[in-house]
Amino acid sequence: MNKATKVLQSISSRQKQIAVLVDPEKSENENQLKELLKKCEFAQIDYLFIGGSTVTRQQFENTARFIRQNTQIPLVIFPGSAQQLSQDADALLYLSLLSGRNPDFLIGHHIQSALELNELNLEVIPTAYLLIDGGTQSSVAYVSQTTPIPRHNNTVVKQIVLAAKFQGKKIVYLDAGSGANFCVPEEMIHMVSKLGLPLIIGGGVRDIYSLRAIHEAGSNVVVIGNKLETDIDFLLEIHAYKTANEIEVNK
Repeated sequence: MNKATKVLQSISSRQKQIAVLVDPEKSENENQLKELLKKCEFAQIDYLFIGGSTVTRQQFENTARFIRQNTQIPLVIFPGSAQQLSQDADALLYLSLLSGRNPDFLIGHHIQSALELNELNLEVIPTAYLLIDGGTQSSVAYVSQTTPIPRHNNTVVKQIVLAAKFQGKKIVYLDAGSGANFCVPEEMIHMVSKLGLPLIIGGGVRDIYSLRAIHEAGSNVVVIGNKLETDIDFLLEIHAYKTANEIEVNK
């Protein structure tokens, strides 16, 4: 039986939230991972996402277990394949890669994981996942063999998101990809935020300015990934940003 929809409710209820993406393939040093988790707690990070494009089952399970043992931040699976499942997580973004037409990522991986997923106590969140051109070829685009949507093609994005909404998807995730040169355009974020589904944005965030701009454009959650691999102290800036937001809200 799946958990109650606590993560979906949390994501839907507020804007200006932040998630940190942990790639198990890059997180096998437990001391470094523990330091990351402590700084995420200090920075008041709302969620930890876990997943990667080329992660083994053992890497995934070990990392999920270590995270659960060392922090109470909600852990959400952002799966790159059918094998990326763990009982130690709180929820799973059940991604359908709707920006491409690769059947494996539209429904194939879902079928492969369905029986196991049915036995896990996870909150499963049907998620419309769209790759947006971030100025470089992302790992997701390479592995899925799909082409991202051009940055300023708002019409196609709107059509896909509306179709996803009518299909029953609960969240939209627009991703410029790991190591993107550009974030998802603010105009596109603002447009999608008006279509009635909570919105997650990932890829290309390297400073507080871009983080703030994406939040103000209408996203519920911004995902930080690659930036922290080279600059973990960016979490100190995020702490100051989150604290300033709390002061502003409470005025």
